[in-house]
Amino acid sequence: MTTRRELLTVAAGAFAGGFHAAYAKTTRPIVSVVKIRNGNVEAAVEHAIDLLGGMRALTKGKERILLKPNLVSPIPAATTKPVVVRTLARLMKGVHKHVSIGEGSAAASPFNVHGAEVFRTSKPDLLNPMQQSVFDQLGYTELAKSLGVPLVNLHTGELDDVAVPGAFVFDKITLHRALIETDLLCSVPMMKTHSLAAVTLGMKNLIGTYPGAVYQAVRGRMHDAASKVEPSGTAAAIVDIVRANKLGLVVIDGSSAMEGNGPTSGTLVPMETIVAGANPLAADMVAASLMGFSPAEVPTFTWANKAGLRPGGLEEIEVRGDPLDSLRRKFVRPPIVPWSIARNFWATREL
Repeated sequence: MTTRRELLTVAAGAFAGGFHAAYAKTTRPIVSVVKIRNGNVEAAVEHAIDLLGGMRALTKGKERILLKPNLVSPIPAATTKPVVVRTLARLMKGVHKHVSIGEGSAAASPFNVHGAEVFRTSKPDLLNPMQQSVFDQLGYTELAKSLGVPLVNLHTGELDDVAVPGAFVFDKITLHRALIETDLLCSVPMMKTHSLAAVTLGMKNLIGTYPGAVYQAVRGRMHDAASKVEPSGTAAAIVDIVRANKLGLVVIDGSSAMEGNGPTSGTLVPMETIVAGANPLAADMVAASLMGFSPAEVPTFTWANKAGLRPGGLEEIEVRGDPLDSLRRKFVRPPIVPWSIARNFWATREL
């Protein structure tokens, strides 16, 4: 008899194959770029969605949607602003969707951060209070309560395996069942640089869907495995996790962005921009261009193209909204460190 786990794995694996096929198409994906005017983030998010055809069209046939902000740590300056998630949730509920918000944060004191040291951990008795603390400190607990939507700790709980056809690192990935059973995953990252991945945007944000109970809170086990495939220990694993999930919308919070030593210790810059797209790779390429990065500078894009995902460059994307040249800023580059070196001085020990 086929088990529930096997059914979920087959179903999710089938979606992963469908994702690959969908983004291998040659039609030009659309990405919207909207300048935030007079500090009105909500209006900019709404306009960015309208430029893509509106929330009803973007979510047609998708009843359950999970919003995934980037809440890497309880540092407000390094995380997705609640107003962006609130606006998206309101728009989704306005077209009668069932919305939830999920995250698996990397680190927080006093759980797996002691003083200046960050630890690996897969212990639920640390991961559960850590995630709740991050939600509380960043205002997401109150946000979810006010919206009437559930918060999901993606680190622990009911987990199942998802097949990843053509995987680079993991033939199967363990995911929270909320991700498997949702109809659409919407990635809502903050625009930032990253010392392993060069930039962290919509696709990189999905590293937070690797559950800490399996891959550790700072994804040490994931990075260790991925570094056997490519030096960053990140790019190939990002492409695998994207293909494992039902990622169909990216909305990038560039209200303020981070350059230099990202993802948590860089310098904030006032980009005042929202970038959105239904094609994750296209949305990320446009955002990276606004940050002054060419596609060749971002390993994730190279590995995505190796997987057959498109586009291959900006010339294949239709950009709507404000002109890129009017908003582009050359970000200070992060100090790029391969995982083989980073693992010797960051998160070296396990709790």
